[in-house]
Amino acid sequence: MSPEEKREKRPPVTPMMIEEEAALRNGSRGLGPGPWAEAAGPRPRTTERHIAVHKRLVLVFAVSILALLAVTMIAVMLSVRFEECGATAADGNGSLPGAARSPPGAGQPPGRPQEEEEEARGGEATVPAEEEEDEEEEWQRRRELPPWSRPRLPRHLRPLHYNLMLSVFMENFTFSGEVNVQLEVLNASRYIVLHAHRVHIEAVRVAEDKLAGGVQVARSFLYPQTQVFVVVLNRSLEVQRSYNLKIIYNALIENELLGFFRSSYVLHGERR
Repeated sequence: MSPEEKREKRPPVTPMMIEEEAALRNGSRGLGPGPWAEAAGPRPRTTERHIAVHKRLVLVFAVSILALLAVTMIAVMLSVRFEECGATAADGNGSLPGAARSPPGAGQPPGRPQEEEEEARGGEATVPAEEEEDEEEEWQRRRELPPWSRPRLPRHLRPLHYNLMLSVFMENFTFSGEVNVQLEVLNASRYIVLHAHRVHIEAVRVAEDKLAGGVQVARSFLYPQTQVFVVVLNRSLEVQRSYNLKIIYNALIENELLGFFRSSYVLHGERR
């Protein structure tokens, strides 16, 4: 075959072939331009769409944090305002220092005769400080703690039934109460000790029954150290007898989780 015939059989030279030959000469093995080169080439990791989504997420997170802080500040301000209102109501209730204050007539139910009130108060007597000291010395001579200073209530009495009546005054957050407790005497004693705290005792009366009449109360007092109320009688209660203890009192409706307390909620922006 002549040289001219060989030249005629060679394929025509294209620009792509020239670029590939130049790349091989330069020691590069990369693909030439074309659809395969575009598919295998490096692509950017983050597109404009991804950047926009990330910006929206950051914006939503920032708005959520600001909303949470605003709600927290509003709740704290409302709580402080409510406590101030409760304190103002408590300060303006009356003139009883350190105890519950109620409006005139709150300590007795409507229609309560004045004679019955005086009878209820008639059993209480004010004992001089000397007698109290003598009583303390008597317990010291016995080498025993008084029943009101012990961590647990004495077991010489057993309550059988409670009858409680409350009158609530929402205008100044106070209430008055009357409780009747039926007691069974297990061991003879002239002391009645029961739990009480932050109340103002108006009257105390102890009676065996309607026929036998009442048992005279020597004195009564609150003992805050153990949160008890003590009734001291002139004589001991008889064993296997039942007595009725009647206490009339008043107190504040507390602003904390103690005793008869109040709570509130917000509905449609209004605190109730």
